[in-house]
Amino acid sequence: MAGFTSTFHHPFKLQLSKPLRPLSFHSNLFTLRLQRPATRWPSVSSTTNVIVSRYGGGGGSSRKPKSNDDQALDISSIRSDKVRLIDQQQNMVGIVSKGEALQMADNAELDLVILSPDADPPVVRIMDYNKYRYELQKKKRDQQKKSLASRMDLKELKMGYNIDVHDYSVRLKAAKKFLNNGDKVKIIVNLKGRENDFRNNAIELIRRFQNDVGELAVEENKNFRDRNIFIILVPNKAVAQKAQEPPKKKDKSTANEVSAGV
Repeated sequence: MAGFTSTFHHPFKLQLSKPLRPLSFHSNLFTLRLQRPATRWPSVSSTTNVIVSRYGGGGGSSRKPKSNDDQALDISSIRSDKVRLIDQQQNMVGIVSKGEALQMADNAELDLVILSPDADPPVVRIMDYNKYRYELQKKKRDQQKKSLASRMDLKELKMGYNIDVHDYSVRLKAAKKFLNNGDKVKIIVNLKGRENDFRNNAIELIRRFQNDVGELAVEENKNFRDRNIFIILVPNKAVAQKAQEPPKKKDKSTANEVSAGV
C-alpha cells in the first residue's frame, strides 16, 4: 500500500517529571504516532515524531453475499458426509458419499447441484447447470406471457342516448374487435341535466347494443340507476374456444356416399 514516513528532530531540551507514553491518533486516512522515551530522564535532547500515512481509506473486508448459483454449486457448504444422489437421467442413485457424488459428476463432465440442502441427507443432482438455468428462465418467461395474455383490459365506449346510426355502427364494430381480442368492454351512456328524462331510451339503447354484440360476450355487471348508465361485457369463453378449434375434416366415406347418391 502506498505511503510515506517522515521523521523530524527537534534540538530543544525538555524537562520531564513523569514518564511519557507513546501517543497515537488513528483515522481512516492516516495514522499519527508520537514516540517519546518512557524512562525518567531529567532531560531529553530531542523528540522524534513519526507520521505514517496510508492511502485507500479504512480497512475491513466487504464480502458480497453469495448468489443462488454459488450456493447451489458449493458442495463444501454441506456438512453431512453423505448425500442423496440423483443422476443425469433423473434416476435415484441413493445415499452415497460426497466424494463419490463429485467423482460421478466429474466422470459425466457435468455439475453436481444441491437441490435440498436442508434434507437429511441433502439431495444433490448431476446435471448441466447452465442448461437447467436456461430452461427455468424460459419457463418463467412463458408463464409471464401467458399471464399477460390471460389478463383482460377494460375498454370503454361512450354513447349518447340519441346517437346516430353511423356512430353507433362504429362503436359496435370496435366492441366486437375488443371482445375478439379478449378484452372487456364497458358501454356508457351519460345523461346530463334534463337528459335524465330519457333514461328509458338510454337503457333500451344499451340493451340493443348488447343484442347486436350477440354471443361474443356475456354480461358481467351493469348499473341503470345513476346518471352514468353502463353495462360491462366480457368475452364468451365458449365462443372463443370454438373459434380457436381447427375445422373438422369431412369423412371421405360420407362424401363418397353423397356423390354416389347424386
